[in-house]
Amino acid sequence: MKQFNNAALRWLNDLSAQGILMTDSELNIRSWNSWLESHSGRSAQEMVGLSLLEAYPELVARRLDGYYTDALAGQVRVISQRLHGYLLLMPPSSGDSRFSQMQQSARIAPLIDEGQIIGTITVIDDVTERVQRESELEQLLTREQLARAESDAANRSKDEFLATVSHELRTPLNAILGWVQILRAGKVDGESAAHALEAVERNSKAQAKLIEDILDASRIITGKLQLDARPVDMVAVIESALDTLRPAAEAKSIELTAELDPRLGPASGDPARLQQVMWNLISNAIKFTPKQGRVRVLLGSIDSQLEIKVIDTGPGINADFLPFVFDRFRQADSTSTRRHGGLGLGLAIVRHLVEMHGGAVSAQSEGQDKGATFTVRLPLMAVHLPANSVGAGSSPAQPGAFDKQNSVPILDGVRVLVVDDEADAREMLNVPLLQRGAEVKTASSAAEGLELLSQWQPHVLVSDIGMPGEDGYSLIARVRSLAPESGGLIPAVALTGYAGPKDRIKLLSAGYQRHIAKPVELTELVKVVASLAGRDRQIQATS
Repeated sequence: MKQFNNAALRWLNDLSAQGILMTDSELNIRSWNSWLESHSGRSAQEMVGLSLLEAYPELVARRLDGYYTDALAGQVRVISQRLHGYLLLMPPSSGDSRFSQMQQSARIAPLIDEGQIIGTITVIDDVTERVQRESELEQLLTREQLARAESDAANRSKDEFLATVSHELRTPLNAILGWVQILRAGKVDGESAAHALEAVERNSKAQAKLIEDILDASRIITGKLQLDARPVDMVAVIESALDTLRPAAEAKSIELTAELDPRLGPASGDPARLQQVMWNLISNAIKFTPKQGRVRVLLGSIDSQLEIKVIDTGPGINADFLPFVFDRFRQADSTSTRRHGGLGLGLAIVRHLVEMHGGAVSAQSEGQDKGATFTVRLPLMAVHLPANSVGAGSSPAQPGAFDKQNSVPILDGVRVLVVDDEADAREMLNVPLLQRGAEVKTASSAAEGLELLSQWQPHVLVSDIGMPGEDGYSLIARVRSLAPESGGLIPAVALTGYAGPKDRIKLLSAGYQRHIAKPVELTELVKVVASLAGRDRQIQATS
């Protein structure tokens, strides 16, 4: 029996994977095993005979001495890592920097001999790795919950956005179809008919703007939005946007003013996209500013940058929503009772376009009913170019670009071949060309167009790009393969819904001379055809 006890004691002292500490009834240390030596850095020779509470005075400071008092009274006590972290000061075995001490759980029990308590025994477990795993699992769970919450929020935002898209697209469509039905009924006088046509045109343009915003957002998401960079006069850009939007401000009796420093040099960028930025910001300010409010546009410089401020006296932006004002699919009010329409994409597009130009945009608001200020900063060009080399704020004007102040060329004797698979589109394109005196023939496919080209020998080809079977690229490739006398050199105009600089370059490289984006401004089409036919100088006043 003595040999058995000795073997057990040697195992507890030398081989145990736990710390084993024994004290007498005065809490003097009587046993300090090898595990404790290894992890505490204190030898058994050093520790045996010392008072436990003197060797580890922090036990008293942390009120853990009471557990030993309880053990001497016959009770078993458990030290929980979750509650106390550790019992005795020891460096963490894993070296994890998150813990300054080894994470421990411990069991303190009375040491009994023949029914008499003669001391205590403490068994200590190193639970650092377990705590690490639990911590990692908790962090993983937290990240998963956050990701799920963000995903749910994003899905809700997208659902709300899709509902808004459906509503916003159907609203102008409802007006268009309604007025068309009224006109078809034929029970309207001249004044009502004119009003109906104005409503159809206004709502068609509104719908076109909505679609363009959706397409821009798609190009941004897919990384396909391109810039056609050149020197840009931002004064001209802002004045152009103001001229376009002034009627909307006057309709609400909003004071629209501008303070533009004419001494500033040009910025480098895409003039059409920068004008889109200004149009979005100013139109947004007008939309949210109540009647008889004020919208100011300021242009100056700071730290070698152009600084543009659009300041309104509208309802302001709630502090909770301010950090998300430039996010896609986010609107301060996306309910069916909201007061202002739109898709909520305009400001997201603004931010992306400004950042593509190497600038930054921010929003400030003092709160409810205190207005908002949107600030755009763009880098100034290092070299100032002559005024006639600086873009005036719109995309390069094609010959005969739409301008209500200009005259419209006559097309007497000009033969125009129109190729489009959509019957309504062919008929619509016919009207302005015929009205200006052109001879027009139409084809519903590339093959039919090639046949008419060889038989009729038109002066100008107008072709849609997206067609089933053979598209506009295939058509122009086959046309350019023809001999000159068979029409291989005919000037050609491409009509397409793909309106970016990259698309224009691709079309011009394919063999087209001009590129017109849909929806087509019919007056622009007439002027482009006249230019290609050499008739752009033969003009007649617009009726």
